[in-house]
Amino acid sequence: MDEIEVVVAHSERATLRAGDVFLKVDADQARIDVEVEAMSLAPVPTPQVLWRKPPVLAIAAVPGTALGRLGGPSTASAAAWAAAGAVIRQLHEAPLPPWPGRRRRGPDEWAAELDRECELLVTNGVLPADLVTRNRQVAEAAFRPWTPVFAHGDLQIEHVFVDGDEVTGIIDWSEAGRGNALFDLATLTLGHEENLDDVIAGYGPDADRDVIRAWWSLRSLLGVRWLVEHGFDPFAPGCEVDVLRSRM
Repeated sequence: MDEIEVVVAHSERATLRAGDVFLKVDADQARIDVEVEAMSLAPVPTPQVLWRKPPVLAIAAVPGTALGRLGGPSTASAAAWAAAGAVIRQLHEAPLPPWPGRRRRGPDEWAAELDRECELLVTNGVLPADLVTRNRQVAEAAFRPWTPVFAHGDLQIEHVFVDGDEVTGIIDWSEAGRGNALFDLATLTLGHEENLDDVIAGYGPDADRDVIRAWWSLRSLLGVRWLVEHGFDPFAPGCEVDVLRSRM
């Protein structure tokens, strides 16, 4: 080890890499508590917890490489994407964790938050009104009734690691809990619609594509302002704003 890599850093938390060790610094100890317990309960490959000394959690790097990244093409095979779908299905079929989940909200709460955010996006000139209106319509399908599962809660493509066609680990469990299965699938495939069929081939045919597409719109609408305010660029090619434009 000859350097420290800043993996991600913003006002809420930071993750550093030192060789094969990741150091997660988070002032919200409840979030770290969830991460540790979720990794111990999840019936899928997860990182090894090395030590914990609040506010720092040290975990070992998982082998392999990330399935891809938002804003760039994935070099993973169709079989690797299908394997990711199969592993996610194992998680979703596991017994529910004993805590509710940080993202657990009812349809009315989601709709109210989305309406507020859409108004701000248009009023502040962040996005054009027609783009927001169209995606708000698409997002409506996300409010259909759903049965809670053991959900990862933040299953971004960068959080799933593969080696060849095998999933070697899923990282970043701080949002895990009783959640929506299709939200997980939508988060994984955000910006990678071309791999959705492969994921469903591994997950199972009962995954509703319309609802997954609705979550793409909903997640992107809710994320744009937060990303800008925390130093990220949702307008970069292939990222959230392009996801919204693809629904026009």
